[in-house]
Amino acid sequence: MSRLRSALRGLGPAVARPTPAEILRAATGAGLGLLAAGFLARALPHPGGDAIPFLIAPLGASAFLMFAVPNSPLAQPWSAITGNFLSALAGLLVIRLVPDPRLAAALAVTLAMIAMMAARAMHPPGGAVALLIALTARPGAPTGFGYALAPVLIDTLILVALAILFNRLTGRTYPFRQAPAASPHGTIDAVPDRRLGLSAGDLGQILQKMNLAANIGAEDLARLIGAAEAEATSRQLGGLTANDVMSHDVVTVPADAHPDSLAQLFRTRRFKTLPVVAEDGTYLGLLSQSDLLGRTDTRDEAEQIMSTDFATAHRDTPLAPLLALLADGRQQAVPVLDGSRLVGLVTRSDMIGALAHALRK
Repeated sequence: MSRLRSALRGLGPAVARPTPAEILRAATGAGLGLLAAGFLARALPHPGGDAIPFLIAPLGASAFLMFAVPNSPLAQPWSAITGNFLSALAGLLVIRLVPDPRLAAALAVTLAMIAMMAARAMHPPGGAVALLIALTARPGAPTGFGYALAPVLIDTLILVALAILFNRLTGRTYPFRQAPAASPHGTIDAVPDRRLGLSAGDLGQILQKMNLAANIGAEDLARLIGAAEAEATSRQLGGLTANDVMSHDVVTVPADAHPDSLAQLFRTRRFKTLPVVAEDGTYLGLLSQSDLLGRTDTRDEAEQIMSTDFATAHRDTPLAPLLALLADGRQQAVPVLDGSRLVGLVTRSDMIGALAHALRK
């Protein structure tokens, strides 16, 4: 009975259940994308002078990947555009060499898979593109090679552009392939939180050994591991929050502080960062020593010099996201707010102290 249960479990769902909101988002995006792509493709002129044929059926599968699983390597623009185009060329070539449609269908898909895998453009709907061409070719009058451009390439390009727009507007990252985090200092060193872990090359080899390279990219896996390690660190820190480690007696400067007084404050207090606040304690921005470099206008005030794009936290913010912020080298302190009022500051020294305390346990 246990073997049967185990076998049946292997045949069950392999992905987590999406939320109703995500189901609606993905389905709406795919429907709108195909609708808009159809109208745009119909309106464009064909290279040969005729109207471009309407949408091809395999584009429905492409739409599913781009809108439902936009983080999949199989759904990325290179995979979709190049995969569909090469598959179309493969199908068009085969129908000229093989008259039997059954043999042509098998060979078209085989050649399409070889081309897509060689080009690192694996896109499952590409196999359907090749199969469609092989099954619909008219005997003695094979479809011209222009079919690979229109509708295949044009349809795919339009759908990719619409997927980028829709996914960005609905809070999803697409394209999902992102470059490795660069050093904030312009050097070739990896960012601090990546120096002790596995490199992208190491992760790529692991994925190859496990035959998972087509399912997740090495850099995406590195981000996933980093997030998991941050969560593990947070648990190891015993649920500590910003309120537990922050400096409560924070030295601040007013918005109209002069650069000379700021420089003097940096020298005497040996701070690297100073928060700028309004008279009522409202947080306005963060000022660092580097912000004063090259300032020659004596009329400048703290409000003109400070940075306002740094991340902030609340009293109950866990340490894990703060650790990530302070490790990347760009931000030296995290202001802690209660509403809009500044109530504390988490510096790198505070974080090092918290980590040292956790290691002594």
